[in-house]
Amino acid sequence: MPKLLVVDDDLDMLALVRAALEKDGHQVDTEADTAAVQPARCQLYDLLLLDVMMPGEGGFSLCSRIRAEVDCPILFLTAKAEDAALVQGFGLGADDYIKKPFSIAELRARVNAHLRLRVRQTRALSRGGVRFDIQAKMAIAGEHTLPFTKGEYAICEHLALHAGQVFTKEQLYEAVFGLDAEGDSSAIAEHIKNIRAKLKADGLSPIETVWGVGYKWRKDIVL
Repeated sequence: MPKLLVVDDDLDMLALVRAALEKDGHQVDTEADTAAVQPARCQLYDLLLLDVMMPGEGGFSLCSRIRAEVDCPILFLTAKAEDAALVQGFGLGADDYIKKPFSIAELRARVNAHLRLRVRQTRALSRGGVRFDIQAKMAIAGEHTLPFTKGEYAICEHLALHAGQVFTKEQLYEAVFGLDAEGDSSAIAEHIKNIRAKLKADGLSPIETVWGVGYKWRKDIVL
């Protein structure tokens, strides 16, 4: 289930957008306070929707602040249709604009188009000596499939898709198992231990521990 974050100071707009996108089966979180939108949080999402005009920190500033650490699509909601504003937004790393006022059909179509593109772009991935078949949910080293459990594969895929980014145990647990899953984030350490043992059999060690913080997939090893 794709996870989306919508940032807008207009609570009515947040409710409207959330209701529209949840109809397509997306998990939609909303935020009216840009101070609560930090890069580590944004890394948990598959797409971000940012309002351009907000008091304090606007969408352009927010995009500039988080873009270097966030690789998912970022779409702007904006009433500013001038060419200069559009160019500025794209220069900051935006992927698309949805101009206000917009129809619900347009909103859903644009969001789903970007999500489909993201899936196509990440259907296959090779990092750290491991090849991921995203569609089949398989991890391959050399000529054989790695014997990961469903949870172990999900952890590896999430880390590899965001190579170089550090995730805490809590963030990994939420991203892989969801907020409603039974258990707790302490299980992540045991999963990582098992994953490393299986990778070690093939002479691979792409997962690094960032002491006091969490784990990351080494970005410098890309096939």
